[in-house]
Amino acid sequence: MSDIDQRIQSARADETLITELIEEYRPFILSSASAVCGHHITDSDDEWSIALLAFYDSVKSYDPGRGHFISYARMVIRSRLTDYFRSQNKNQTHISLEDLTENETPRVEEINRSLREEIEALDQTLSNYGFTYLDLISTSPKAHKTRSACARAVLFMLESPLLISNMRTTGLLPVKIIEKNSQVPRKILERHRKYIVTAVEILSGDYPQLSEYMEYIRKEGAK
Repeated sequence: MSDIDQRIQSARADETLITELIEEYRPFILSSASAVCGHHITDSDDEWSIALLAFYDSVKSYDPGRGHFISYARMVIRSRLTDYFRSQNKNQTHISLEDLTENETPRVEEINRSLREEIEALDQTLSNYGFTYLDLISTSPKAHKTRSACARAVLFMLESPLLISNMRTTGLLPVKIIEKNSQVPRKILERHRKYIVTAVEILSGDYPQLSEYMEYIRKEGAK
């Protein structure tokens, strides 16, 4: 039994442990929901609430005999969201609901595999800055005002390839320069450094699918 499977067994009877798992696996829940919906999902979307509840129920109902927990949770999230779309008469998303069966079509498998490869490549890039994709759980902005401020910082960086090149060389976000030119408070830049660095790398790098999920940053920054 894997470590996560053992932790799930303990968490089934401990709400505190479930809460910790939810925070730890927030990126997994969001990426699973995004893969089903075919577009970026944030924790302010209805789909997030459904996926979150599905994850919670997965913990409560998990049986090791069903295979690895991650695969089981992904299946439950997919099933709950599919039911939700049907109930809302949303017969089409970016990925056809006909594709969201137990036996996924090659097209959906290809999308999921491609996205997974991008996340793995991104993780390799982020390691140069001393953190990973999972570290974004605690540093991603939650408040709308903060998200907009971070978006302005990201857009400022994207307009200066030289700054991006320097950031990649040094592994440091040019906080002082961004603060001066974007009017984003230093406190926000430092607190959400990992989020800003990740967004800059995605939107300036070779991450076509992840870039689509991050397009909301351009809209936020334009407000």
